[in-house]
Amino acid sequence: MKDINIEDQFQAKIDAEIKIEPKDWMPDEYRKTLIRQISQHAHSEIVGMLPEGNWITRAPTLRRKAALLAKIQDEAGHGLYLYSAAETLGVARIDMLNDLHSGKAKYSSIFNYPTLTWADMGTIGWLVDGAAIMNQIPLCRCSYGPYSRAMIRVCKEESFHQRQGYEILLTMMKGTDAQKRMVQDALNRWWWPAISMFGPNDAESPHSKQSMAWKIKRFSNDDLRQKFIDVTAEQAKILGVTIPDPELKWNEERGHYDFGQINWDEFWEVVKGNGPCNRERLEARRQAWEEGAWVREAATVYAEKKARKNQEAA
Repeated sequence: MKDINIEDQFQAKIDAEIKIEPKDWMPDEYRKTLIRQISQHAHSEIVGMLPEGNWITRAPTLRRKAALLAKIQDEAGHGLYLYSAAETLGVARIDMLNDLHSGKAKYSSIFNYPTLTWADMGTIGWLVDGAAIMNQIPLCRCSYGPYSRAMIRVCKEESFHQRQGYEILLTMMKGTDAQKRMVQDALNRWWWPAISMFGPNDAESPHSKQSMAWKIKRFSNDDLRQKFIDVTAEQAKILGVTIPDPELKWNEERGHYDFGQINWDEFWEVVKGNGPCNRERLEARRQAWEEGAWVREAATVYAEKKARKNQEAA
């Protein structure tokens, strides 16, 4: 009987839908791919707090303020879950954060756009969190156990965020003409960046094929983008807004919406750090890290003191 090598055994586990756990053997590239993806996901959660934090003091009612605060706190928690999941792969959190602060690590390009009006808060919830859900629900079945388990709670909370955003827009669309124009303006600005969130077309995505073979990803970028557009186009009809794509139309033969060409030049410019708010976002994260140094130092001293006390008691 021919011996099965360790890489074949690893792939056989994945094919059998058996989760890979931190102490299991895994190829170096599998580990590196997960570290890259999970750390970028974590960075996106904590950078994603910044555009919304801009509106905490300007939310129109106490109810809206409380809901926005809760959402931002959820995003901080998601970042913590994901950094913890990445740490199980042997990478230190401080190294991941240093890569973020230096600009070496990437995060979702969508968070490098400004939030100009309250309608942006609703549009981010509807489109940005909606796209995130479409991306992340399949991750609940990711082959790596800690990542898949973290995503279960993340997806439940993201679903709340999406409904919160949609409800903000529904309320505004029942309001004044100025409020309706504000919603349409926000949609015009966020639509194309939102559908770019799924990443480059499959032919231009260097990691997708292997990630799908390892069942880190379950669907291709283009498949997820198409599904998102199909769902969102119908939701836009209920809202009474117009998606800013003259080529968007239902294709009976395909059973999907056709849509226009994404401006990939803009997408890659933002990814490279040349978006409207790239520098502002990174500077805000670096400043927060520096201003929080005393908290980390105090926590370290307290932990050392407690450890000594427990050792003496033992």
